[in-house]
Amino acid sequence: MTQNLLEVNNLKKHFPIKKGAILPKQVGAVKAVDGVSFHVRKGETLGLVGESGCGKSTTGRSILNLIKPTEGEVKYKGQNIAHYKGEQLRQLRKEIQIIFQDPYASLNPRMTVEQIIEEPMRAFKVPASERKPKVEKLLNVVGLSPYHKHRYPHQFSGGQRQRIGIARALSLDPELIICDEPVSALDVSIQAQVVNLMEDLQKEFDLTYIFIAHDLSVVHHISDRVAVMYLGEIVEVGEVEELYKNPKHPYTQALLSAIPEANPHKKRDRIMLEGDLPSPSDPPQGCKFHTRCPFAEEQCKVEHPKLKDVSTGDHQAACHLVNEVVKEPVSG
Repeated sequence: MTQNLLEVNNLKKHFPIKKGAILPKQVGAVKAVDGVSFHVRKGETLGLVGESGCGKSTTGRSILNLIKPTEGEVKYKGQNIAHYKGEQLRQLRKEIQIIFQDPYASLNPRMTVEQIIEEPMRAFKVPASERKPKVEKLLNVVGLSPYHKHRYPHQFSGGQRQRIGIARALSLDPELIICDEPVSALDVSIQAQVVNLMEDLQKEFDLTYIFIAHDLSVVHHISDRVAVMYLGEIVEVGEVEELYKNPKHPYTQALLSAIPEANPHKKRDRIMLEGDLPSPSDPPQGCKFHTRCPFAEEQCKVEHPKLKDVSTGDHQAACHLVNEVVKEPVSG
């Protein structure tokens, strides 16, 4: 069994809600991430999926300490990094990097491509004699020409800018990269190129990914395991093929039923969820999904379900009625 590179236990991030102009008081909290637990094995890709506002990106940024977690434990190589500060946190940046969603907003428009990729190396005192050749190597690796290194971000397309962001993330030879919706801002034709590039880089540099996305087709292509989030919690997690072919949680079933079918002669029953997504500042009691679940019973309204094994292998779901839920095959 491959060892766990990262373990997240009961991770929470609550943003305070304050009222009052002179002496503001906290009157509540937005529970963006509310008790998330999962592990990532070395060399694998864990897909983190869910609709907008479910807490995917906040989870990724809390792991990296870009946002300070409210509570919980983040173990990287056995060490709890959730409360790292100062130099300890700075040194961690060499091993865990992030690729941002918007490739234009995440690149400094006043810096050339060479300066952008060089900046992390300069921050960690890598000698200049090593920086220049590495910039050219990384540009080649991500499919750009070293000839482009003196250009500025605005002179590139969206796909090329994301390749620059990937090269920057690789500049310090990290082991774990958090990919925060890295292809969602790109054209569909370019998305496939970038995803294939990331798969090639994973093999070449022995990388581990947490791939955050809302496009289930992309996640299916790149992931080894998938964790499904709803309203700040993980409701199902499992090996990608098992989860896509045999989803146990009704929310996962609804998500998978929405994937477009390439074969026009193949019909798929779309599961339409009723109601709106509840507010993370005032989530429902019991199971957070019960307000939209077609199978909800009285127990679901009062008792919060925990992740439990639902089939052979590493497949878990947080549902009281997992055995009663109709399991329709929703994948193509």
